[in-house]
Amino acid sequence: MTSNQSISLKVEENSLRLDSYLAQNLSDLSRSRVQQLIEQGHVKLNGDICKSKKNTVKQGDAITLEIPTAEPLELKPENIPLDILYEDEQILILNKPAGLVVHPAPGHPNGTLVNAVLAHCPNLPGIGGVQRPGIVHRLDKDTTGAIAIAKTEVAHHSLQAQLKAKTARREYLGVVYGATKQESGTINLPIGRHPKERKKMAVVPVEKGGREAVTHWFIEERLGNYTLMHFQLETGRTHQIRVHSAQIGHPIVGDSVYGSGRSVGVNLPGQALHAWKLQLKHPLTNNLVEVVAPPPQVFSTLLQVLRRR
Repeated sequence: MTSNQSISLKVEENSLRLDSYLAQNLSDLSRSRVQQLIEQGHVKLNGDICKSKKNTVKQGDAITLEIPTAEPLELKPENIPLDILYEDEQILILNKPAGLVVHPAPGHPNGTLVNAVLAHCPNLPGIGGVQRPGIVHRLDKDTTGAIAIAKTEVAHHSLQAQLKAKTARREYLGVVYGATKQESGTINLPIGRHPKERKKMAVVPVEKGGREAVTHWFIEERLGNYTLMHFQLETGRTHQIRVHSAQIGHPIVGDSVYGSGRSVGVNLPGQALHAWKLQLKHPLTNNLVEVVAPPPQVFSTLLQVLRRR
């Protein structure tokens, strides 16, 4: 959610608590964050400031929500090793390891990819905003692989535009439980914040706040009761591949949030999902830049173990 944002909603349902209604209809805000905004007087109900989260809204009510400017985080350069796949004066493409959070946030104030990149690129602060300098897309903490960083405002604008226009190509490798009957397919199911577990995402109808999410897949290798899948993202929703895989009955191996948690005999640091290939156009030359990120050793070990079975 961007800062200084004003959101207006027209209620179409009856007898819902104000905080519940807002949390269900604003997928980027947790219920606790909504309650905080209500208590701070940032929510108006039919033009009047409403400070009670327990107020009931009814059909026809008008709600206005103001998102106050976020306090900038104090970002410090940290000497964290980087696996650089490509770099020039405009862009930096890294092979992110498991366990590394992309940017600082509550609970992760430092030790992030951004802190590492700031040490490598001293001129980065301010590129694309103070909170997430240079960041144009994300990988989950325990997802490994290729991630692009913008080193200039020109690059930041270009990469964001490519992602929005779906011309940047992002391909992943993932090991899933089970075996699909089909050799390939497309999952087109909207994703939004889980209605009850606010740290999770889920398949949520668009009318309930879900956003379009499209994942293309095909089988790379069948491994008995497991499958090595090749995924291509058309959209980039939070946890998209993990949610979609679980939704079709084939969760990512090692995914403790959306999977079964069953052991596979390999000590995985997280989900067996790797951003394998990134393809984009260079911001200045328009030439194609294609980078392949070698999977981590534990991913290769998992495949060897499953093949031997």
